Amino acid sequence: MNKLIQLLAQQGDTTDSEQWHKWYTTVRAKTAMEPHNVELVEISADKIVLEMEITDNERQPYGLLHGGMSMMLAETAASIHSSWGLDLSKEVPVGIELNGSHLHSAREGKVRAVATVIRRGKNLVHHNIEIIHVDTEKTLSVIRMTNWIRKIQ
Repeated sequence: MNKLIQLLAQQGDTTDSEQWHKWYTTVRAKTAMEPHNVELVEISADKIVLEMEITDNERQPYGLLHGGMSMMLAETAASIHSSWGLDLSKEVPVGIELNGSHLHSAREGKVRAVATVIRRGKNLVHHNIEIIHVDTEKTLSVIRMTNWIRKIQ
């Protein structure tokens, strides 16, 4: 997230979805998003969509999608999206709460994280994130995350 924040702060407008795609590709390297091949599909003021293929790197010992991977995908989506509209030279999002329930499992295919804003306040941004199995359209996990908007000293 640090590289994304630095890059966005230099570029200025954090409400341009086309720029977000360029920035994301640049800052993904050497983060958790790279080895798990997390792709930015869509971003707007109201939501962000990320996708990830289930490979051996995302499975737990019983062959199912690891619940921690669903949480990583959700946290990535909500944290990145919390930067939308901020002046990142003055303030940055910091995750302070993440909770979720795993409803179904998957062994293969692609998963999609759809993070939508519940409430964007002056100091807190709340997201609801659904992890959806793309092939079956089943909701695998329902997650809620809160980011605190921290002022940079």
